[in-house]
Amino acid sequence: MSNQLSDRVNNMATSATLAMAAKARELKEAGKDIIGLSLGEPDFTIPEFVKEAAIKAIEDNYHSYTPVDGYAELKKAIITKFKRDNNLTYGPSQIVVSTGAKQSLANLAQVLLNEGDEVLLPAPYWVSYADISKVAGGVPVEIKSTIETDFKITPQALEAAITPKTKMIIYSSPCNPSGSVYSKKELRALADVLVKYPEIIVVSDEIYEHINFTGAHASMAQFDDMYDRTVTVNGVSKAFSMTGWRIGYMGGPEYIARACNKMQGQVTSGANCIAQRATITALEHPPSKIQYMVDAFKERRSLILGLLNEIPGFKTNEPEGAFYVFPDISYYFGKTLNGKTISNASDFALFLLEEANVATVTGEAFGSPNCIRISYAASENDIKEAMKRIKEALT
Repeated sequence: MSNQLSDRVNNMATSATLAMAAKARELKEAGKDIIGLSLGEPDFTIPEFVKEAAIKAIEDNYHSYTPVDGYAELKKAIITKFKRDNNLTYGPSQIVVSTGAKQSLANLAQVLLNEGDEVLLPAPYWVSYADISKVAGGVPVEIKSTIETDFKITPQALEAAITPKTKMIIYSSPCNPSGSVYSKKELRALADVLVKYPEIIVVSDEIYEHINFTGAHASMAQFDDMYDRTVTVNGVSKAFSMTGWRIGYMGGPEYIARACNKMQGQVTSGANCIAQRATITALEHPPSKIQYMVDAFKERRSLILGLLNEIPGFKTNEPEGAFYVFPDISYYFGKTLNGKTISNASDFALFLLEEANVATVTGEAFGSPNCIRISYAASENDIKEAMKRIKEALT
């Protein structure tokens, strides 16, 4: 039988982070001692108060279909969280709860993009932004940055990328993969460009909001002249170590929220009932309850940067949030290591996997072909051993 798959899925790229994680698992199953620094998954256990809320939800017999856009009580908790942490005011009709922040982003692309609409992606960007946009008919347009600018774009670069076809911009702060954090002043400078183009919708991915070492988080929607055209996306996967619970949410203009509710109703309907009840409790607690995780990540950042700086050919900066380092490793391009020629970042990441038994992710998947992403959401022992292996493989 001939290939009956759609052009849509045939043209879709496989998630580079998930592909590397799968390859690492295969090698582990084959007996290799692989240290995984590819996935963005906190290694902490879920806070006890979240576990207790989930158990209570089961005992209280929550088992039925949930409202498509989320329980009313969870929406109330999200509204309170937005006001408490971000000084953003939303009503229930502006909130949609989804099966992870990734679904929130996919919903937005589906309801906002028409064929040929351009989507601005400040690079580096999260690996799925491009293909989420493409599946919805959008055309990704990269706005380049470098390690010298801490992987942040300038207002001038933003304006130069805008065309009559530009419909949306998606960015994350703190950023996956670079860990960069846009300050309020930097966001205001970008907003000063965007106000001149009122047809452009801003999607602000703030899933790493609380893993922030600057002491201040800024949201694009906090500016009055951007509020009505900004959608703020967040969730509990990173801050509460609830990756497998799959709860994300968005706050934004009511007409966009209604459209996302409509789209979701035809695709997945409402998110998991037990996870939603647990998320109510998670969000009702202040960020101080998870500060111990943030403190640990900050210590690991110092550890991994110190060790990377001992390895020749790694150019690093100091990320201000999330739990990734994004070194420029272009020094190795064109070199032959242990009989293998390194032509690009993908070759380099594969070399580290096969020769050092350390899983990372190529920066090509994030729009930054000179870099690799290394997650330090791992134990200090694993970080030390991984850096030792990489150093030995390269020297």
